[in-house]
Amino acid sequence: MITIQIWNHATNTVEARDPSALTAERDALLITKDVVWIDLQQPTAEEEQLVLQQFFTVHSLTLEDITRLRRKPGAPHLPKVEEFPDYLFVIVNPLTREFQRHIGKPVERPDGSARPFTQLSIILTQHMLITHHGDPMGCTDQLQAYLQRHGAQAHRGPDYLCHLILDHTVDEYVPVLDYINDNLEHLETHVLQKPRPTLFQRMLRLKREIILLRKTLIHEREVLVRLSRGEFALVDEREMVYYRNVYDHLVRFTELIESSREMASDILQTYLAATSNRLSQIMKVLTMISTIVLPMTLISGIYGMNFENSEWPDFHATWGFQFAIALMLVSGMVSLLLFYWRKWL
Repeated sequence: MITIQIWNHATNTVEARDPSALTAERDALLITKDVVWIDLQQPTAEEEQLVLQQFFTVHSLTLEDITRLRRKPGAPHLPKVEEFPDYLFVIVNPLTREFQRHIGKPVERPDGSARPFTQLSIILTQHMLITHHGDPMGCTDQLQAYLQRHGAQAHRGPDYLCHLILDHTVDEYVPVLDYINDNLEHLETHVLQKPRPTLFQRMLRLKREIILLRKTLIHEREVLVRLSRGEFALVDEREMVYYRNVYDHLVRFTELIESSREMASDILQTYLAATSNRLSQIMKVLTMISTIVLPMTLISGIYGMNFENSEWPDFHATWGFQFAIALMLVSGMVSLLLFYWRKWL
């Protein structure tokens, strides 16, 4: 689906256009001073061909990166930024809506692959912004709603609109980071009390999500630092402060996820230590039981031989059985007293 929004400098309003304008008004749209935003959501190959080849020609490598998820479903391309002679190409990895609705649970696709992230490709020119994404995204929906309320802000240029998209994309990490922090605190509380295998599975799943988030945040941080330091001519100097603000958020989120990763590793080590200590306690109890029962087994074995011609006393006494039982109890009590004296109990 292709959505076109154009800011008209004469009326200072944002107008929606039909996709047919890409063909009928191609030359006018390419040279206009108005700001044009073209959004491709779940586009077909024909729509991609119309926008990225017929209307505005992009490099073949750019087209390959943009269409990666459609051609090869799986992991999206990692965030990056590349400068070409007439446009700036940016890739970021927003969270999927399914993942945000089921935070902390693996989101399974029909093909069986878990995808917490999707891909958002952005092409930025002097007067035009093109966004491409295979899944519905809150950042593009928010930008459309923003332009409906504050259409005059579009005069600030595509770089400002791009900042709004990136800012919303970064803000989507906040509830995920809060969820991870709350779960780590919960796991830390319960891992010492009841170190069960279910807790271990939850910790492994949570640590896997933390590693994925960390890798994505680090790459997006590198993208934002390049956009915010004046490296690209298509990002106006007055907009750099907004990109720096988004970069500051990413730096803080990266530090939080690093702390969460270290905390998850510490909890895993604590779990393993608690499990080992619990196993030691079990082995200690079993060893004590064996030690108590061992002399009893020895006594019962000796008295169970029933030698007919033995000089051993009490084999044929009427109170021999009672004597053997009493001797077993005494040996058990002596073992218990020895354990208490050694403070093993």
